[in-house]
Amino acid sequence: MHSHNVLTQVATVPNTVPSVAQSSAGSTIKGLISEVIYSEDQPWVTQLVLLPLLQQLGQQSRWQLWLTPQQKLSRQWVQSAGLPLAKVMQVSQLDPLFTVDAMVKALQTGNYSVVIGWLPKELTDEEHLQLSSAAEMGNAIGFIMRPTRISETGCRPRSELKIHSSLYH
Repeated sequence: MHSHNVLTQVATVPNTVPSVAQSSAGSTIKGLISEVIYSEDQPWVTQLVLLPLLQQLGQQSRWQLWLTPQQKLSRQWVQSAGLPLAKVMQVSQLDPLFTVDAMVKALQTGNYSVVIGWLPKELTDEEHLQLSSAAEMGNAIGFIMRPTRISETGCRPRSELKIHSSLYH
C-alpha cells in the first residue's frame, strides 16, 4: 500500500485477525515484517498509520522495542501517544549497519510484540527473509522505518494510493 508516501510490504498475512492485541495463544498472527516508507516533512501520516496499531499492541504483556538512530523517545510523547511507558524499550544511537541484526535477535526472542527499526536503505532479499523468519519464530511484528529521499533531480515522490488484491483484479 502506498498512501501519502507511506508504503507497507507485508511478509506474512494472517487469514483472520480478530485483534492484533490478543496474546499469542489464540491469535492467528505468526509474525510479520512491514516496511514503512515515510516523508520526514509529513510525520503525521506515519502517526495516523502506526499509532493505533502500536496502542493496540501495547495491551499485550510483551514489550515494544524501538531501535532509533539518533533521537531518544520523549517520555511525555510516549504517554501522550497512548503507548504503555512501562512496556516501551529503546536503543538509541544504534549504527544502521547493526539494525537488521539487532531486529532479528529481538524478534526471535518472543519478548516483544513489536520491534521498530530505522534504516536508511532498502532491505535486501536476504535481510527480509531473515527478519520474516525471526518474526514468525517470535510471533512478533517488525516495522522497518525508512524515510523517503528527494531524488537528485529534485523531484518529490508522488502522493498516491495503490491497493493490490486478487479480489479486485
